[in-house]
Amino acid sequence: MTNNYAYPSYTPIIPKINNSAMANNGNMRVTNAEPEYAENILALNAGKNVSFYMSYNDSIEWRNKVFTGVITEAGRDYTLLKDSETGKDILLWNIYIDFVIFNEPINR
Repeated sequence: MTNNYAYPSYTPIIPKINNSAMANNGNMRVTNAEPEYAENILALNAGKNVSFYMSYNDSIEWRNKVFTGVITEAGRDYTLLKDSETGKDILLWNIYIDFVIFNEPINR
């Protein structure tokens, strides 16, 4: 059986270059070779107070939901949030995130 799916082409991610870090011989230093993904930004900001805006399209009761609390852990496909009001730990699947508002300055 063959599939007829069209797979997107791979585009390599180019690391950020720090232009102010030019050496005398003209070589550039790479300052951050790791690509920036949402899960990396969330993990770097563990302990920060945030609001997650999530959408669950297949749910009538939870179509759009906001979770507010402190990031305790972030993985590739999930974020663990400590609810500010109840103290409960909430496991959020990153696939449902619309956007995140950080209620304090973030680490990059």
